[in-house]
Amino acid sequence: MTISSAHPLDHLVLPTGSLDSVRSRLASLGFVVAPKGIHPFGTENACVFFADGTYLEPLAVGSEQAAGQAIAAGNVFVARDRLYRERLGDEGFSAVVLGTGSADADHRRFVEAGLSAGEMLGFSRAFTDTNGKSDTASFRLAFAAGKEASDAFLFACERVNAPKIDRTALQAHANGVTGIVEVVAVSDAPAAQIGLVSIAADAIADELGAGDTVRLPNAILSVVTPETYVRRFGLTAKSSSHLRFEAVVFSVRDKASAIRALAAGAVDHNMSGDNIVVAPAPGQGAAFIFREIP
Repeated sequence: MTISSAHPLDHLVLPTGSLDSVRSRLASLGFVVAPKGIHPFGTENACVFFADGTYLEPLAVGSEQAAGQAIAAGNVFVARDRLYRERLGDEGFSAVVLGTGSADADHRRFVEAGLSAGEMLGFSRAFTDTNGKSDTASFRLAFAAGKEASDAFLFACERVNAPKIDRTALQAHANGVTGIVEVVAVSDAPAAQIGLVSIAADAIADELGAGDTVRLPNAILSVVTPETYVRRFGLTAKSSSHLRFEAVVFSVRDKASAIRALAAGAVDHNMSGDNIVVAPAPGQGAAFIFREIP
């Protein structure tokens, strides 16, 4: 299997207790946050889009009743979100989403590998840009998760209908972020967890000393030990044999833009080598790392 066959990173799901908190926190970090998007099954989001085609999906529960009904009907997306919140709280980083041309084919692969998290999901929702122009976005999702794991999951997302919306204004971030270059997960046993990631991405994992990585066409997914995580970013992560997504590494045009935006937002940050590190906070469920990419 070649790297070119691997699925690209599509987006990241970040549970939150309040989209208002998300909007305030991410604006202070220098991000443009899109208008609220409402799912037909009780959840809602306020996304952050990047020029490289990836995005963040901060996710809140807008209707507990609708979410409960969706779970009862077998909606894996909402069920996994609830499992995550019950175990780790309302603020965090629950899922990595890979782009695919066939969610059906991915679902079959997940079932055959014994890693399917449940039935596929298809849905549509309205999308609105900063000028108020609306269109409909439609998706088909196939889910993968480790056995008995509730701390993280991955899914393949097929964009059945991409909205014809101009996202240029939504991608003009004051901090200079142009995309996502790495996603970092932590586990006491990276070698035991990397198989799930590689199968979800339809890619081969590379061993990198103290951790493991899967190279996608547009990003890297790394699984490292808590010790390696501390050494790389100066941040601590709780010890767990489970897979937990902890950090997002963003590409920026120049570090000065990111530092100016963080200073303007009065956001605490530290330097770790060439990385600008911002620890998780309410409305920001993962560690955010800003890295200058020439």
